[in-house]
Amino acid sequence: MKAFSTPYREKLRRIDPCVLICALLLSTVSCLMLFGGRNYLRNGTRLFIMQVGATVIGIIAMIIISTIDYEVVLKKFWIPCAVFSVGILAFTLKFGVAVGTNRSWLDLGFMTVQPSEFVKTTFIVTFAKHLDLVKKDINKIWHLAGLGLHAGVVLFLLLKSGDLGVTLVFCGAAAIMLFCAGLSAFYFLGVFGALFIAIPYVWPHLELYQQERIIYGFNPEGDPLDTGMQPLQGKSCVANGGFFGRGFSGAENYKTLYSAESDFSFSTVCEMFGMLGGMIVIILLAVLVVRIFMIARSARKDAGSFICVGVAAFIIIQSIENIGMCLAMLPVVGITLPFISGGGSSTLAMYLLMGMVQSVASHRVKYFFEREGTGMSRAAADNAEAVI
Repeated sequence: MKAFSTPYREKLRRIDPCVLICALLLSTVSCLMLFGGRNYLRNGTRLFIMQVGATVIGIIAMIIISTIDYEVVLKKFWIPCAVFSVGILAFTLKFGVAVGTNRSWLDLGFMTVQPSEFVKTTFIVTFAKHLDLVKKDINKIWHLAGLGLHAGVVLFLLLKSGDLGVTLVFCGAAAIMLFCAGLSAFYFLGVFGALFIAIPYVWPHLELYQQERIIYGFNPEGDPLDTGMQPLQGKSCVANGGFFGRGFSGAENYKTLYSAESDFSFSTVCEMFGMLGGMIVIILLAVLVVRIFMIARSARKDAGSFICVGVAAFIIIQSIENIGMCLAMLPVVGITLPFISGGGSSTLAMYLLMGMVQSVASHRVKYFFEREGTGMSRAAADNAEAVI
């Protein structure tokens, strides 16, 4: 028996069907939404074709990544991943294309890409490896300083690009990974306290549009003709859809909603397919997150668990923020809804993350005694399975 050397065919059999099905169903909803609005959304037909293409390429990439042992990636490629993360963000900051107030896009001529979406995968790989290296003494101040520097460089480059929303998502994902790795709650209390004290000093340095988004993000009715207009329109789309939706031809409000295909895709889905469609999306995302946490619990190594936790954290934070702003409950910060929002970068990046989760699933333990930390040797595990 080769418990730690699994043939490719066996690895493919170990692909988690729940994760795969949830991702495919969510992508199907996204493609249906873009198909229904192709004549009204910005670059609708092109976006629909690109979404289908990104989904197909993403599925292929996910399957390929699932056959690669994540331990090999962590061992041999974590430094190149770290260099890529910092390098591509710095390059984008210098030579990127400004879209609105964010310089977070690269123009390749035939298409534009958002590098920060792909940095999610490399950041999770490098941060999971770092956590694995220091997990036994994670509460030591020098290890914590190293982890802070690790995440801080990426967060600084994201913040400099003007993408506050993505920066907050990365920050939240890193915090959840740290917590699951065993970081003391006292550190989190200290950080929250420091942030609370720093608010009066940081607030004057925010751009005016950022201040307005925060102020009217929680109260869009206070500025319904400017900052609050977009979230209120998104909310009206949800209300207009009713329970069963207006269908492709009956939905009207999304046609005048800015970013109806991306940041406010949940509003578009709800108007087309109703609250029922919105509930299905939320349930699929919830099932996906729960399943990823289950895979994390059965991971062969702690590093695999950290990877799964990081992926789940990104999905949770993005979903809550995106749905919240579509319901006019949270500030508009330009966060996509995983698998649903139109855009090749975000869709492909999500499938890369699913590939990492599938890699953990394909190489997870078959029996508890194979789990890291049980103290049983590989030979003993082989002998135990032979007896069983």
